[in-house]
Amino acid sequence: MDNNELIKEILKLKEEKGAVILAHNYELPEIQDIADFVGDSLGLSQQAAKTEADTIIFCGVHFMAETSSIISPNKKILIPDLEAGCSLADSITIEELRNWKKENPDAVVVSYVNTTAEIKTETDYCVTSSNAVRVVEAIPSDKQILFLPDRFLGAYVAAVTGRDIKIWQGGCHVHEKIGEIDFDAAHEKHPDADFLIHPECGCSSSCMLKSTVYEGCGNVKIVSTEGMIDHVKNSDAKNFVVATEIGILHRMKKLKPEAEFYPISDESVCEYMKMITLEKLYNTLKNDEFEVKVPAEIADKARLSIERMLEIV
Repeated sequence: MDNNELIKEILKLKEEKGAVILAHNYELPEIQDIADFVGDSLGLSQQAAKTEADTIIFCGVHFMAETSSIISPNKKILIPDLEAGCSLADSITIEELRNWKKENPDAVVVSYVNTTAEIKTETDYCVTSSNAVRVVEAIPSDKQILFLPDRFLGAYVAAVTGRDIKIWQGGCHVHEKIGEIDFDAAHEKHPDADFLIHPECGCSSSCMLKSTVYEGCGNVKIVSTEGMIDHVKNSDAKNFVVATEIGILHRMKKLKPEAEFYPISDESVCEYMKMITLEKLYNTLKNDEFEVKVPAEIADKARLSIERMLEIV
C-alpha cells in the first residue's frame, strides 16, 4: 500500500478499535499528521491518562511508552516498533544508580523522565526539561542532589539554581551532536531570528551564563520542546533558529506557516524516533501487537517519583 492507502486503513482501524494515536514532536511528519495528539513525552502520557480510549498507540521511543503504562496501568499501550530505544535512557543502568546512591546515602535522586521504569523505581523525583528547575528548587536547600542521566540538563539546572548537584555523565546523542553554537556566525546568517535552545544541548549552560538574551544575537530562549512550541505561538518573530531534533520543525511550520524555521544543525536527527513508520503503525493497529506493559511491582514504585513531580508542576 502507498501512504494514502495506509492512512485510510489506519484511520479505519483506529475508529473500529476505539484507539488513540499519540506522536512525539520528533516523529516523522506523516506520523505527526495522523496522530490525535502531538507533544512531548510527559504531555503525551498525560493525554493517555485523560483519554477514555482503552488502547493507546504510542509513536515515540520505548521509555515514553513505559511512562504511559506507569501512569495508565489499566490501558493497553502499544508501540509500533519495540526496538525504538533512547541513547539517553540507556546511559545509566539500575546497578549503576544503586551503587551511586550507596556512595551518597543522604542525597535526593532526581531523574529526567527520559529514563527506564527501573530507574524511576530508585528515583525520588522525576523531572522534564520544562520543570527540572522548579522541582529542584522545591527540594530542601540542605539536601545534596544526584541528577541523572543528562549532564547538560544537569549543568543547566545547577547553574540556574546554584544547588549542590552531582551530575551523571550521560547524554542524548542527538543533542550532543549540536555542540557549541557559534552565535556570531548564526546571528550574521539570521539577524532577526529568535533562537530556541533545548537544555539538553551542550551549549545550553554556556548560553544561560552569558544571559537569557545573548548580546548581539537576537532573542535566545532555553526551553523544552513544548516551551519552543509555546514561544512560536506567542512570538511576533518571523524567523526561528531551533536547536533540537529537527522533527519539531514540522509542527512549528504547521503552527505558523508564514514564518521561517532553521535547524541549528541538519544532523540533529534521532534515528530511533524515525523508526516509527506508517506501515509499522498500521501493522500494530491491525495485529494488536507490541504491547509495553510495566510489571505492577515496578510500576507502583516508579509512579511515586512521577506523582511527586506532578504535585510541584
